[in-house]
Amino acid sequence: MNVTRTFDLLNRYQELYNISDALAGKENGKWVKYSSADYINNANLVSYGLLALGFKKGDKIATISNNRPEWNFVDLGMAQIGVIHVPVYPTISEDEYEYIFNNSEAKAVIVSSKTLWSKISSVVKKVDSLKSVYSFDDIEELTSWKTIIAEGKKNEEKYKNEVLKIKAGIEKDEMVTLIYTSGTTGNPKGVMLSHKNLVSNFVSAAKAHSLGVGHKALSFLPLCHVLERILTYKMQYKGMSIYYAESLGTITTDIKEVKPHMFGTVPRLLERVYDGIIGKGRNLPYIKKQIFFWAVNLGLRYRINNKYRYFYNFKLKIARKLIFSKWKEALGGEDILIVCGGAALQVRLAKIFWAVGFTVLEGYGLTETSPVIAVNTQTPAASKFGTVGPLLENIEVKIADDGEILSKGPNLMLGYYKDPELTSEVIDKDGWFHTGDIGHLDKEGFLKITDRKKEMFKSSSGKYIAPQVIENKFKESFFIEQLMVIGENEKFASALLSPNFKFLHDWCTMHKVQYRENKDLVQMPVVINRYQKEVNKYNVTLGEHEKIKRFRLVCEEWSPETGELSPTQKLKRGFVYDKYKQIIAEIYRNVNK
Repeated sequence: MNVTRTFDLLNRYQELYNISDALAGKENGKWVKYSSADYINNANLVSYGLLALGFKKGDKIATISNNRPEWNFVDLGMAQIGVIHVPVYPTISEDEYEYIFNNSEAKAVIVSSKTLWSKISSVVKKVDSLKSVYSFDDIEELTSWKTIIAEGKKNEEKYKNEVLKIKAGIEKDEMVTLIYTSGTTGNPKGVMLSHKNLVSNFVSAAKAHSLGVGHKALSFLPLCHVLERILTYKMQYKGMSIYYAESLGTITTDIKEVKPHMFGTVPRLLERVYDGIIGKGRNLPYIKKQIFFWAVNLGLRYRINNKYRYFYNFKLKIARKLIFSKWKEALGGEDILIVCGGAALQVRLAKIFWAVGFTVLEGYGLTETSPVIAVNTQTPAASKFGTVGPLLENIEVKIADDGEILSKGPNLMLGYYKDPELTSEVIDKDGWFHTGDIGHLDKEGFLKITDRKKEMFKSSSGKYIAPQVIENKFKESFFIEQLMVIGENEKFASALLSPNFKFLHDWCTMHKVQYRENKDLVQMPVVINRYQKEVNKYNVTLGEHEKIKRFRLVCEEWSPETGELSPTQKLKRGFVYDKYKQIIAEIYRNVNK
């Protein structure tokens, strides 16, 4: 079955797959499953219902929702009639919602919960284009999305042929979605993506692994983000069953219940899983602790192709039986394929998870590239630690003179919505998209990312500093949750450091350090001295101009909700600079430049 537009996935189900649990979500604590036939039927009813309610091709409907099967019903239901889907993060500010609704000229919004409705209810009144608001959950003052389904059932015969006619007239180069990038500064940018952009990407990315019918995936990254969306399309393309986690807080429980063979994640979640496991290992009795860390150290020496490492493989077999089997059991007991993107993954984490039996495939891309440019694969010969893998087929990459990665291919966006000037700034006259990332292709064709072009800075001595590389190194410490390297036009590099407070609190208990609150804790000399040891430890691995000469501990945990991180866990450097400008000024006070 040839797929050229996103909604062709429904025809593919009809022709190739008859799945009893194509999609599943939790309702009142129980899994509710939808077959492939249910999926097709609900998407069609959404199409009929929207037409009956007056929506037409080119209209835009925004969704603000958690991950759930209904998201897919409305996504492909819209696509079939040319209504453009505008998926929006549930975690952004009211000002950002207002900007996105106005800029996109959305005619309707579908929210998932009462909490989200309370967040946008005042915004809706300020947007002239918005005519209606629907909800997935039952909310007294809103119209249920089931009204769309009911209208679809009532008008099925009236609109069935019209939907077929509209579908037949939709070209693969037409816009199907408008995705506003989370951004780290300024207003979000509306990225226009076509059917061809998305389809070419998930069809090519599907070749990275062999999973398919009979395999289950757990989805918990936001579906409004293009990475999870493309993973979802890819799973549907291959006939996998998709189970949607109830929330980020229930992932552990959901994994044990679903026993998935695959999920997508960001590095920070893998870091937390690893830190949690290591934390438990530190509290084991002496003999068990020695065996535990023997296995961990063995895992950190893992190579993707272990074919000729006979003695190592023998020890790994023992480690998997004694230690790693328990790790695997905690994540459902299956050999899980983990697709990881959004930021750089620490090599040590990739090694340890592969050693356990979890295949971690790190990839790279941007919203503007639909998103995947490169990804490691399940095949050892096409996977390499420390890289984001080989390029997807049909995608070209070249490295500019300054090290910036340039890309072109069928996955490249149509442009930024209502902003041709900004589009021409990132797509040059030869059609190359300027990613803003610095990297290189190695001799084997693997792409390696080193930093963000805009985030690199010079010290006053003229030395370039790549902050992400340094930050990623320091986050290997159990004591450090987040940090931001600073020092542009300064004599030396410094850092703002947000502690891993859970680990720090445990350390304080163990060392009988008494404190009232985190604000007091980060100013205590005994704590500062302990962090100085961590800084000294990682400074050894850095060049002289990269070493962190001064640091300050902050008492807040950084998160998307508090503004220091974007929804995809990227540092919002401008926000952090502004928030801690007095501390930064104090760090560099009385320094001879």
